[in-house]
Amino acid sequence: MSEEGGLPPLPASAPAERNKQPIADVLARVLPHAGVVLEIASGTGQHAEHFARAFPALTWQPSEPDLSSLAILAERVRRAALPNLRAPLELDVHAPPPLVDEIAAVVCSNMIHIAPWSAAEALFSGGKSLLSGGGLLCLYGPFKREGRHTSPSNEDFDALLRRQDPEWGVRDLDAVSGLADVTGFDLLQTHEMPSNNLTIVFQKRE
Repeated sequence: MSEEGGLPPLPASAPAERNKQPIADVLARVLPHAGVVLEIASGTGQHAEHFARAFPALTWQPSEPDLSSLAILAERVRRAALPNLRAPLELDVHAPPPLVDEIAAVVCSNMIHIAPWSAAEALFSGGKSLLSGGGLLCLYGPFKREGRHTSPSNEDFDALLRRQDPEWGVRDLDAVSGLADVTGFDLLQTHEMPSNNLTIVFQKRE
């Protein structure tokens, strides 16, 4: 089936479609009223398009390290044709931070558990370089709390991830908060989300 205009539908993630509005509801409470938001690991771009529509006063800068995903993301951005949704950057968090405008916030969904711990370290160190004091770094995904999984489904998911790659896995919130602390961020808010996920908001110290 084709989309309007005869274009074929783009690949899409069912979980991204389900969680984009709950995440937007949290972001509406924490993001600044204006500025540039850098999204890390934008994937299919469903979040980027939805958030750009939801926050027209913000400029949304998507990014993606995987070249095949980057092509899909770029096409979604092109079709959306939103004035506040920029063309995506090819960006791996392990690389030096991109040369972009001053960033008001960094948003990253469902990345640090499907990447080695070094990706979380690089995310915070890069965020420290890009953000001014008071800038926000927002994470969404599954987390353990006090070393325990928050649901049997998250425990099963963690086991599945670790079978795929021993360096992957659901991260413990205390470990992530500790990493944030030593990098210069304070834990500002923790929001319970559907499907046993969390949205975590960190703020760079002044």
